[in-house]
Amino acid sequence: MKTYRGARTQAGCVVTVEGKPLDPRVDLKRHSSASFEWGYEGTGPSRLALAILADHFGDDSKALNLHQDFMQAVIAEIRGDEWSLTGERIDHAIEQAAVIPMDLKTLLERVRGSRRR
Repeated sequence: MKTYRGARTQAGCVVTVEGKPLDPRVDLKRHSSASFEWGYEGTGPSRLALAILADHFGDDSKALNLHQDFMQAVIAEIRGDEWSLTGERIDHAIEQAAVIPMDLKTLLERVRGSRRR
């Protein structure tokens, strides 16, 4: 699996995938920021989340559908000036953020069932 790495430098935030610059994928969505950022919720982190997911999945539509949740759950939570993120961690974060729609009756049945265990 690929590894993504980020570093804040005097020239700005640099993000690589397997040692090569990560494509910012400005063609997928218009953001007010074309540069990458992390550690908060905003356009720079959103741009980074979209670029990582587009590269990771190789599926632009899937990346567009999931990038905001991924930004909030992972990118906004990165602390520090250097980081790395594996493809395995990305997949885990996406699985954890998955929303499974259900009606109230099903939800109550599941909650009651988990109390019985």
